[in-house]
Amino acid sequence: MIPLAVVLAALGACGYAFGARLQHAAVRATMDGGGLGLRNQAQLVRSPRWLAGLAALGAGAVLHVCALGLAPLSVVQPVGVLALPITVLLNLREQGYTRRDVKPSMVLAVLAATGGLAVFVLLAAGSATPTPVGDDDQFTASQIVALAVVVLGVVAAATRSKVRCVLFAAGCAVAYGYVSLMARAVAQQVGTWDLLSINLLSVLGIAVAMVVGGWLLQHGYASGPPDLVMACLTVIDPLVAVGLGVGLLGEADHVSGWVATAEVLCALVACAGVFALARHHPDTTERRTSETLEEALPGPDTPTTEVPAGTAGHRTSPRPHGSSS
Repeated sequence: MIPLAVVLAALGACGYAFGARLQHAAVRATMDGGGLGLRNQAQLVRSPRWLAGLAALGAGAVLHVCALGLAPLSVVQPVGVLALPITVLLNLREQGYTRRDVKPSMVLAVLAATGGLAVFVLLAAGSATPTPVGDDDQFTASQIVALAVVVLGVVAAATRSKVRCVLFAAGCAVAYGYVSLMARAVAQQVGTWDLLSINLLSVLGIAVAMVVGGWLLQHGYASGPPDLVMACLTVIDPLVAVGLGVGLLGEADHVSGWVATAEVLCALVACAGVFALARHHPDTTERRTSETLEEALPGPDTPTTEVPAGTAGHRTSPRPHGSSS
């Protein structure tokens, strides 16, 4: 069942990538240079592009839940990192980038993210032990995640620029990692065919976390590029889910020290690849170049020295403070 679960999780990652791309474009179009206020959020609900993205995210979530019912949390969740390379490829195609725009560092980042993930999944599939998700585990996880989401959301609201984007996306990722844990609990209860025994609080926790996470996700889209948002989601979401699976459920109790060390190294390689991918994406590179040029060009109020006769066409910039003549 584990190979089927990995395939379903990979298909779910495709749904996440397409959904993220569609919703980010819809959010940016709705903002129209302003912020994401209540009026803009109401317009999103009527946007066909945003609704299509929501449908893609929903399909990805259903596939992911099916995968969670077939394999341990620590095996299924990291497969979601595939959403980032897919998102980058979609952006490259939509924005008309060519092969010349793709630097070797970006290719290496993709290989690191996907290769580290592939080895991690292979190791986890052979060592992780499926464990039931008890009511006490769900209650403890709810407390931890609620505190983390509140802290990240409050700090994000008080910050600006890319830090704001990272914090909003991180809060969404924490909520979604919690959803994976609760979805596995519900999937285990459905697997017993005793539908009356399903804990409705688990379903309520999933619903609340999805709504809160979705709200934080839209603000992440409004504060930064989709690659940065997806990088945070694909790294923090699996880390939260795997951390809950290992810390609360004991899925790694029978894993040897060597295997655990190898899994940690593979996770670090995948994380490094994800952040390098976000850093070396052409969008990020062009934005960084534009900002550098804007800072280098003198502003309208910047004084310039007079151009002596015979040196037309040459402009002399003022010396920095403290320099000698």
